[in-house]
Amino acid sequence: MAKTQTTNMTVGSPAKHILKFALPLLIGNLFQQLYNMVDSIVVGNFVGSDALAAVGTCGSTNFLFFSLSSGLAIGIGVIVSQYYGANDEDNVRATIANSFYVLIAAALTVSLIGFLATPHILRLLQVPDSIMSQSVTYMRTTCLGIVGIAMYNGIAAILRALGDSRTPLYFLIVSSLCNVVLDLTFVLALGLGVFGVALATILAQFISAVTCLAYAYAKVPYFRLTAEELKPHKAIIARSFRLGVPIALQSSMIAVSCMALQGVVNGFGETVMAAYTVTARIEQLVQQPYTSLASAVTTYSGQNIGAGNVERVKKGFRQATLMVLIFSLAMIPVMYLGGESLVRLFIKDNPETVVIATSALKMTSLCYFGLGMIYVPRGLMNGCGDAAFSMINGITEVAGRLVYAKVFTGIAAIGFWGVWLTTGATWVTTGVVCLIRYFQGAWQHKAITGGARNYSHNAQNRPQMFCAKSTKLL
Repeated sequence: MAKTQTTNMTVGSPAKHILKFALPLLIGNLFQQLYNMVDSIVVGNFVGSDALAAVGTCGSTNFLFFSLSSGLAIGIGVIVSQYYGANDEDNVRATIANSFYVLIAAALTVSLIGFLATPHILRLLQVPDSIMSQSVTYMRTTCLGIVGIAMYNGIAAILRALGDSRTPLYFLIVSSLCNVVLDLTFVLALGLGVFGVALATILAQFISAVTCLAYAYAKVPYFRLTAEELKPHKAIIARSFRLGVPIALQSSMIAVSCMALQGVVNGFGETVMAAYTVTARIEQLVQQPYTSLASAVTTYSGQNIGAGNVERVKKGFRQATLMVLIFSLAMIPVMYLGGESLVRLFIKDNPETVVIATSALKMTSLCYFGLGMIYVPRGLMNGCGDAAFSMINGITEVAGRLVYAKVFTGIAAIGFWGVWLTTGATWVTTGVVCLIRYFQGAWQHKAITGGARNYSHNAQNRPQMFCAKSTKLL
């Protein structure tokens, strides 16, 4: 039977902790990408390229809506990991209790705003009239699933903050498989088109949220809260917003910049739109190792900065950076030799789209290390509570996409290729800014615990609840 346990990352090999923690996250992230990939594959092969463009043009906007609530989940996870590293059990439980109020309120608000604003946003993005109706249907339907996404992300972030990266994976796999089955049923059997794809996605998201919450309540002691603990605590809620809102705004600004770039893409017509959709889906897969490492580094840094061990945080960063370099170099030949095969998984009926997308993947693969060096420093500084950096990071990506897009696509000889040049240049620029912030060292003084507690690094000194060995998966 599968097991779950909390993990103390303040002792032992940093590389071993990070890799062991990141591997389940990587598998989970890959399964999570099935949501978007299966949507695109099913739509592109069984509905048509117009429908694929409609789904793709909603990607950055959906990311904007989702990030407003998921950013809060990350902030909550940071708080839990720091209190856990500082051996403060009472505040761990208080943070979990109040996280539900924060997440549900944010998700309901964003869901409503997103549903109402969808047509106006798509017009700003210059979505062609030929796919406007399908785009509105897809985006409005997925907005209804934001509550499910926020709840799953919140519970998963808390479990990961406690060192358990496996449990969220199990439920994510189940919901991803449900999404595949529902996609095929709604599109092939019932002929619901893009509405069916969106409906399958939100149902699968609610499945992951409900099952993960049921498990956490049954098997993780921190989630069995008393009525007294469930009373709203203003200081904890304020702290959650203080850390979570900058991270949410960071993601939101990145989403806005992606929306602006999507607007540029839309101006080049449906063939380029479809090619951009395909490359975005493939690059989402490429980003998963970086995302997984960043999440592992967030938990690792949060626990160690909570324990006041700055040098151990730095050691973990160096080892994570080496992992990014190795993976980035390995992916270049993959895209040069196998890029076309990857593209043809998504689209077969438009040879021009295949050619454009294949060349674009070769172009952006040269900048993957820059992309990785956005994620790892971001994960570290989020874990240490450096909220100011979140805003700096977001502003850099917005400026990069806006400025580079205007410059590159404005050169006639470059044309629509400027879209992918913009992507690569933005990754490299933002990665450099992240490294500068890291070496400035402001993150060393941002821990909410202040690193001032008298804390023993010997795991046997921790209360039994923190070292509870393996409760079985339902």
